[in-house]
Amino acid sequence: MKVPSSYLGIKKPRIEMLPLIDIVFLLLVFFIYAMLSMAVHHSLPVSLPVSSTAQIDIEQSLTVSVMQNGEIFLDKIKISMEELQLVLQDKAQKVSDGKDVQVDLFADEALSYQELYRVLDIIRTAGISNVSLQAGGHK
Repeated sequence: MKVPSSYLGIKKPRIEMLPLIDIVFLLLVFFIYAMLSMAVHHSLPVSLPVSSTAQIDIEQSLTVSVMQNGEIFLDKIKISMEELQLVLQDKAQKVSDGKDVQVDLFADEALSYQELYRVLDIIRTAGISNVSLQAGGHK
């Protein structure tokens, strides 16, 4: 006669799914964080203002940095406002396949609104409407 295993105190082995799900979510978070930390931008170090809703954009684009004293840099190269407009117009005309030129604008937090809007006006008059004003993380 066969005796049921429950009478002998032997339990059927089980595969626990909750710890497995926890491990998968931890791996997912790790890889997402690793991807976000690999974002590359070609700008000079600027003290950015803080924004709680800022997102990191990892797409390659033109980078314009405006320092506190009003100096303008295009991809780490110092440039005047007149030269900036000419270079941006040239880049906007060379773009094909219906793609828009993307400009990431890094402006120092101590820069006046007037100076910031002068640079924004130059970008817009060059025919570029895709401008991303960059912000720093939480302090």
